[in-house]
Amino acid sequence: MHDIEPFFNWRHLYTAEDDVRSPFYGRTYSEFEFSQTVYNYYIHPQWDEFGSRTLYMKILYVDYEQQFAIIELIGEWNDAIENDIMTLKRDIVDKLEADGIFKYIFIAENVLNYHSGDKDYYQEWFDEVTDESGWIVLLNMPQASQQDFRKRKLHYFIELMELPDWRVYKPEHLFRLIDDKINQRLD
Repeated sequence: MHDIEPFFNWRHLYTAEDDVRSPFYGRTYSEFEFSQTVYNYYIHPQWDEFGSRTLYMKILYVDYEQQFAIIELIGEWNDAIENDIMTLKRDIVDKLEADGIFKYIFIAENVLNYHSGDKDYYQEWFDEVTDESGWIVLLNMPQASQQDFRKRKLHYFIELMELPDWRVYKPEHLFRLIDDKINQRLD
């Protein structure tokens, strides 16, 4: 797992550590010092810790004008024990929403497991973004994790989508593609 890096081809367009509005503003990273773990396996030091012991992230791109963020995840999403959705909502999403972000693309292909808990934070988040014509998408979540997600009916709040070749798009093109898909479903 230590060699799975966050997607880096957009770093010339955006870096969270240089964005004064980012929850990760001012962070510094080591390429050599591995200190964070998932399942006792070290992960690449470029991943950002946000309060969960099992789930890490990297904000890949934020466009404040078009009101969207693209965030990559790695690890285990555990709402049952860790209440990761609460931590994600309070420590990251609430800060982004305060700056006008209401459309979220989460790259979830490295979310190894999902353990459900309470639905309240999902409902709250869904209500907040839809009040602003926003949405939440989990992209490329592994099938086993999707099954657990669907079993709890959380896909009513967060859209599950598959787009294996997302890396070939520029961030604004990926956003436009997903936004168009969601608008087509609503029509």
